[in-house]
Amino acid sequence: MKPSEIKALGVFGGAFDPPHWAHVALVKAAMAQLALDRVLVLPTGQAWHKTRSLSQASHRLNMTRLAFAPLPQVVVDAREIERAGPSYTVDTLHELQQEFPQSQLYLLLGDDQRRSLSSWHRIEEIGRIAIICAAGRDEAVLAWNQPLPAPQPTPPLSDALQARILTLQMPPMPHSATELRERVYKNQAISALLPPAVERYIHEHHLYRPHK
Repeated sequence: MKPSEIKALGVFGGAFDPPHWAHVALVKAAMAQLALDRVLVLPTGQAWHKTRSLSQASHRLNMTRLAFAPLPQVVVDAREIERAGPSYTVDTLHELQQEFPQSQLYLLLGDDQRRSLSSWHRIEEIGRIAIICAAGRDEAVLAWNQPLPAPQPTPPLSDALQARILTLQMPPMPHSATELRERVYKNQAISALLPPAVERYIHEHHLYRPHK
């Protein structure tokens, strides 16, 4: 599709260290519920908010491409990895506004990202650029387009921003990238938690293993 033909554009950023089934499920839910024409998946470059060092960017990019390869509407975008300096979502959204002027932007978030929204860099500006679409809170059954309550005990989000937040309906998927890395480190099974191609890549490149 040409940029001018894309009316609804999903934007999904994250470390993807590694990407797993919950990431894929969130994108599928967003495509179905928002009728998205395309989803851009953007592995983080320099994550200003993370205390740990991320895995090598090329590995995270390759794994993300493998995870989303079966979904033709999804494009893995490397711009945040290629950008110098910290990765800020607001900068990416401004770029996408210019590239897709006819598109409504939908920022897709996992539950962990939703919980930290009030600490995001220029979050109010993000809310003016894109509609924020977040995975439901844990096992609660939330109605579609119900505004999410502000994370606690962090500062509350403004009413204007709350009005720009929608909830994606999807089954609870409690596993996380942190759990996956720990399982690999301990030589435990991970097959049920991520796409087979990603698992093969992790083993072939000896990722998340103890340093010798």
